[in-house]
Amino acid sequence: MSAVYINSASCISVQDTLSENFLQNLKPENSVKMIKAIEPNYKEFIPPAMIRRMSKTVKMSSVASHHALKEAGIEQPDAIIVGTGMGCSQDSEKFLKNVIDNHEEFLTPTFFIQSTHNTVAGQIALGLQCHAYNFTYVNTSSSLEFSFLDAQLQIADGEAENILVGSTDEQTNRTMELYCLNNTIKKETELPANHLHSTTKGVIWGEGASFFVVGKDKTENSYAKLTDIKISNRLELNEIQKFIQEFLAKNNFSVQDIDVVILGFSSDASSDVYYTNAMDLFSDSALLYYKHLSGEFNTASGFSTFMACHILKEQQIPEVMMINETKKEEVKNVLLYNHLAGSDHSLVLLEKV
Repeated sequence: MSAVYINSASCISVQDTLSENFLQNLKPENSVKMIKAIEPNYKEFIPPAMIRRMSKTVKMSSVASHHALKEAGIEQPDAIIVGTGMGCSQDSEKFLKNVIDNHEEFLTPTFFIQSTHNTVAGQIALGLQCHAYNFTYVNTSSSLEFSFLDAQLQIADGEAENILVGSTDEQTNRTMELYCLNNTIKKETELPANHLHSTTKGVIWGEGASFFVVGKDKTENSYAKLTDIKISNRLELNEIQKFIQEFLAKNNFSVQDIDVVILGFSSDASSDVYYTNAMDLFSDSALLYYKHLSGEFNTASGFSTFMACHILKEQQIPEVMMINETKKEEVKNVLLYNHLAGSDHSLVLLEKV
């Protein structure tokens, strides 16, 4: 498939990623069970009357998409594609609570209408008055990667030239309670978490929204070339290295050609073994991790893609992300590997432009 270019990148996360010097101010968090996103002043971007009716994920996505489009200098994208794992779960919870509280009678449809996963892409389109292709992918931790694949196909088929691609997920009280009960989230007694050498189950949960403008042509502001993506729902531990090697070989790369590998170590001992296994392939590469900065969530790979874009553009690797001591004079190729609890493994290959 023909390569496309990431021409802008914007992110709202648990770090202050909307500020200009965020690379110097990254702060790891490993001592709380859940970390909240640093939210901007929404009144600067969204009319106050609309803010009241918007869930957190819609608000974060509206602002992140606004920044991405503004940076790319595009008023109307040719398509809007959003990936999300949990969608508008705040409104889903409100609707279900109303069902219970009102004994399934006299329900207002508002929360139900706003609870669907494609609300985010729809609200962005409404704000832009954009009537183009509008799609939402809900594929747990590979939702963003499927969105990127769709964008590549749209551009390759000549259906679009500039596409807004994003990922978003929010925390909600009841879902977080359930995640604590089934040990998806770490117990208080297991904190602080050790993301690289964990011996306990569970993760620290985060949230955020990341948006990118993917284009057919390279621009002066381009961050990276999106070369290829590979996704597999299930992999055995002994298949990981072959999975990576075949992906690189398909793109005429060897493991020695990869300057930076960004791995999704989440502090869950049972699933982080996949990353440890993958690390053994890359003896000459700079190895990085990021979920101690973003937390784990369905679309955490949006944060790693955003960081990879800045590493390629600014040729600067934040020390707080480094696993090993390897430093590269020039970063040309970045490989991102992510999964969620051992399922939905994705590889993304980015190149310097």
